[in-house]
Amino acid sequence: MSGFCLDLTEEQSDLREWVHGFAADVVRPAASEWDEREETPWPVIQEAAKIGLYGFESLADMYGDPSGLSLQIANEELFWGDAGIGMALFGTSLAVAGIFSAGTPDQLAEWVPQCFGDEDDPKVAAFCVSEPEAGSDVSAMRTRARYDEARDEWVISGQKAWITNGGIANVHVVVASVEPELGARGQAAFIVPPGTSGLESGRKIRKLGLRASHTADVFLDEVRVPGHCLLGGRERLEARLARAREGGQAKGQAAMATFEVSRPTVGAQALGIARAAYEYALEYAGGRVAFGRPIVENQAVAFALADLRTEIEAVRLLIWQAAWMARNGRAFDAAQGSMSKLRAGELAVAATEKAVQVLGGAGYSREHPVERMYRDAKIYTIFEGTSEIQRLVIARAVSGRHIR
Repeated sequence: MSGFCLDLTEEQSDLREWVHGFAADVVRPAASEWDEREETPWPVIQEAAKIGLYGFESLADMYGDPSGLSLQIANEELFWGDAGIGMALFGTSLAVAGIFSAGTPDQLAEWVPQCFGDEDDPKVAAFCVSEPEAGSDVSAMRTRARYDEARDEWVISGQKAWITNGGIANVHVVVASVEPELGARGQAAFIVPPGTSGLESGRKIRKLGLRASHTADVFLDEVRVPGHCLLGGRERLEARLARAREGGQAKGQAAMATFEVSRPTVGAQALGIARAAYEYALEYAGGRVAFGRPIVENQAVAFALADLRTEIEAVRLLIWQAAWMARNGRAFDAAQGSMSKLRAGELAVAATEKAVQVLGGAGYSREHPVERMYRDAKIYTIFEGTSEIQRLVIARAVSGRHIR
């Protein structure tokens, strides 16, 4: 892996310190309130926009890091602060990743800034893929898009489920099937501009965790968008569909391309939760006295914390490796992106559960943040591809067989 270096640059170190400071000083003090309110933390988003953390320029700088590490560093630190607020801030980046993966340079320039708004009026964006009958199985997608050549418009109809920022987004990126018989290879991504008629959302879903992040179903009833809102354009789509019809390799599937880009970043978010839980449990164990000594002096507690720290360090390396490979065009020959998301998600669940156990009854109460971390962690073995799907992807990659 020539070129992969673990020494952070000055810019990367500064970024980590900057985001960590925001997470410690702004995010953590607000975390409990917004978790209880179960509302989008617009004041925190605006504060992040004012300092330049939330916006097109900062995300572009992170994406532009040739090592691929800056985005992972920022996500780990922000989600160390709080996962619900972190998702409220970084949920927009998934839509941006969708535009980046499928869009043309002109489309990036036009739509990505609109995903964020500005510091006086911040906005959010949504990436709409999952459906009631098509979660991990994106080939079962029922949302359809047909082209109205007379008006140069795409007409989209269907329902999307469990959409981060669904309905409150300024920009919705919607994946729909244009040739259902081709399955996932017959899908394309579309921009639904602000104020487009026919797009509505249901009630906000009340969740176990990530409560500060808005999640809702999105309904599209004959939604008409201009022809130029097809990400990548018609010429590229027609070429891809032609390859698929002939049985060739269809590159750039709309949903999967975005997930491949995002998996190490989602892993970094889970890692931030795991690290926060570990650090809190370590500090608590050093101060909690039982049977005449701090509980950290008992091997059962100390060994559990040692194992967590070891896993945290190992998972970070896996995430950084996958991020570097993705940024430098190296193929995930062993599904390293899925590996990073799988291990990080399961570590987040294990670390938060262990933190609650170390704190005992105190950890089960809302007086300590590990209870919230425990609730937040579970989604990381479910969304962006379940742990089972990640194992399937990895198994197929390492075996070369179509395992079901």
